[in-house]
Amino acid sequence: MKKLVLGALTLVSSLALAACGSSASKTDSKATQTDQWDTYVENKSVTIGFDNTFVPMGFENKSGDYEGFDIDLANAVFEEYGITVNWQPISWDLKEQELENGTIDLIWNGYSITSERQEKVLFTNPYMKNEQVLITKKSSDITSFAGMKDKVLGAQSGSAGYETFEANPTVLKDIVANNEATLYETFTLAFTDLKTDRIDGLLVDRVYANYYLAQEKELDNYNIIESEFDGENFAAGARLADKTLVENINKAFTKLYETGKFQEISDKWFGEDIATDEVKGN
Repeated sequence: MKKLVLGALTLVSSLALAACGSSASKTDSKATQTDQWDTYVENKSVTIGFDNTFVPMGFENKSGDYEGFDIDLANAVFEEYGITVNWQPISWDLKEQELENGTIDLIWNGYSITSERQEKVLFTNPYMKNEQVLITKKSSDITSFAGMKDKVLGAQSGSAGYETFEANPTVLKDIVANNEATLYETFTLAFTDLKTDRIDGLLVDRVYANYYLAQEKELDNYNIIESEFDGENFAAGARLADKTLVENINKAFTKLYETGKFQEISDKWFGEDIATDEVKGN
């Protein structure tokens, strides 16, 4: 069986979500099955669920404020429509469930498009490319996916990395210890176990790995091993019925790129223009 390492706040977070609700109707379950754009405009509010530890996409800083590339981008998108974003921390493993239940209106936090998720979620155009990389300690001498043979791998529960690991077993799953990954509520918890040798490698988004290790001044102590999986795209995810919401986010992406606001946000967090062709209007 898969091992699961959960954060202490998982249960509390789930209970809080049930209490707070979204800008959609909280009493009519049919609201989650219809296009809710008029409701967002009328209420001037939309609720976005995110993992508040996922640097640099969306996270809670030391002052208790939310910041990150996705925070800035989503806020800029909805400013175009006079709508305020309510940021709701969620358990990433429950994100699609929270969306379906109507406790949030969007999933937006380094959220990768996958075929499995497309059956449940209506995605915006992709706005950024990403890949899953393997992180190991340099002292371990593990410098390739093959080096993980019979070693203990970690991944975030509900992450695109874990889904990819399961969907492509010949790449990594078939060689690691017990043909499974130790699952964590957050990447931060996983890095703690990697640092203390409880796991030998961590499958993680490249954007997270680069930013986290740089902030921790640990880049010299870890290997960032190039992915042997196909690349992926980040997008925001809405309920299948929320077509107008997705269409208007896509329009805002293009407008923000035309005005240079997208590039400004991108340069702030990555030092380069990371926009996809879809954002550029190509």
